[in-house]
Amino acid sequence: KTVSFSQGNLQYQASTNTWRFAENQYDVIGYDNENISSAYSGWIDLFGWGTSGYYNPNDSGNVNYNPWSTSTDDLNNDNDYGYGPSATMTDINLTGTSANYDWGVYNAISNGGNQAGLWRTLTADEWVYLFNTRSASTINGTANARYAEVKVNNMAGIILFPDSFVWPSESIAKPATFNTNHSSWNNVNYTVSEFQQLQNAGCVFLPAAGYRYDTSVGDAGSYGLYWSSSYYNSSHAYYLFFNSGRVEPQVKYHRYYGQSVRLVQDNN
Repeated sequence: KTVSFSQGNLQYQASTNTWRFAENQYDVIGYDNENISSAYSGWIDLFGWGTSGYYNPNDSGNVNYNPWSTSTDDLNNDNDYGYGPSATMTDINLTGTSANYDWGVYNAISNGGNQAGLWRTLTADEWVYLFNTRSASTINGTANARYAEVKVNNMAGIILFPDSFVWPSESIAKPATFNTNHSSWNNVNYTVSEFQQLQNAGCVFLPAAGYRYDTSVGDAGSYGLYWSSSYYNSSHAYYLFFNSGRVEPQVKYHRYYGQSVRLVQDNN
């Protein structure tokens, strides 16, 4: 099975209840996420786990289901912070009978087909596979070159290389290291035109969009945190984490933290 990534990170406008993908893969909202509210007319791109807007009347523990939800309180013993399906549900991941908690399953993405059910969130195991175990091409002498830490248009992040990849032009710099963290983002900062060639060759870029704690945003431009659809326990879920000194595709933390969402489609 293979997947295709969306054109950019997921974004939401509360005042019009509109979902969209960022225009470019390197676009992030950043500190404007601090304006999060049910009436905010700007866009946000950092979400608590399972905040697709889906309300399940049979799940009393799921009280923070809206994309603008903020909470750091212990609300329910079945789901400590009220995010995502509670322990009372048959499916405690964002899958199966709880699939509507997944942003891409429940919502129509305005510039992503504008129809519900076209997208989904990767599982924790799928993030691990993409980063650690899949077979990929040899780049600059590195076999199975799966990812590298770089900058694109001055935005730090991770570039994922497709399984089968040919470097598009020798005039475009190649990262010095692959499949590991690099404290200086490999000293590579691709221009928009350079990245366009890499994107046309199948590369995916995950920008370091930071995180939101309640209504405070931190580390935009230096930390990347991307949700998976996988449950850990009543208060935690799995996500991908990276910064310039660390890359971990399966980390667990509080569900109420606002983090990036990058959706995929299964290729048939």
